[in-house]
Amino acid sequence: MPPLRTALLQSSGRLGDVAENLKVLDEAAARAAQAGAGLLVAPEMFLTGYAVDLADIPSLAETRDGMSARTIGEIARRNGLAVLYGYPERDADTGTVYNSAQLIGPDGTPLANYRKTHLFGSFEQDAFTPGDTPVVQADLNGLRIGIMICYDVEFPENVRAHALAGTDLLLVPTAQMHPFQFVAEQLVPVRAFENQMYIAYVNRTGPEGEFEFVGLSCLASPDGTTRTRAGRGEEMVFGEADPELLRASRETNPYLRDRRPGLYASLI
Repeated sequence: MPPLRTALLQSSGRLGDVAENLKVLDEAAARAAQAGAGLLVAPEMFLTGYAVDLADIPSLAETRDGMSARTIGEIARRNGLAVLYGYPERDADTGTVYNSAQLIGPDGTPLANYRKTHLFGSFEQDAFTPGDTPVVQADLNGLRIGIMICYDVEFPENVRAHALAGTDLLLVPTAQMHPFQFVAEQLVPVRAFENQMYIAYVNRTGPEGEFEFVGLSCLASPDGTTRTRAGRGEEMVFGEADPELLRASRETNPYLRDRRPGLYASLI
């Protein structure tokens, strides 16, 4: 199987302006497709912005099959690449609001929708309900794709659950803020190595409300290297998730084979 060229869109778009952020995503998809990418990953809460007023979140939230999802499906289909984006999701049945990320396939079909399970800080805890499904996956270009959001990746049990479920490429749209940039710089590559997977960690950038997002988006590899790394500003970078490198790395690295689950009962 050929490598999956992945575009990491490091951008904060425009706070509270869904139409403008869809336009940014549309333009990015065209550039990504022209550069040969088969997957475009946008940051956490990209559709609306992260630091929106709490009072506005219910009205900005959409169902997973709402107008924006249909628009992004058309963007994906027109450009022939998959798109992962973060957004506030309103459950169609209960009205409950989640911090979610949805993967749309290159034919415009929704492939997977994930609700953030670990909410960070009082802002998220006041705005959202935590999801209760830790492992959400889909198949794309011969790779098993997993989804998390930001803070989720900082819990080793979360990522290990994906490794045990066979995730090859973990997509992590994020809103990583100062002073926690060590997560992007150090923790994410270690997670990729210890779990033998690729991790696409895609951040917002610049000031937004009370937050200062640090950029530093990356594609970390199962061999412990960082295949691509963005700076601190708005940009799109590219990296390849190579199934052959993944296979070879898993053959060499014994972490998952040498586990002794019987010793870990105290963790739960």
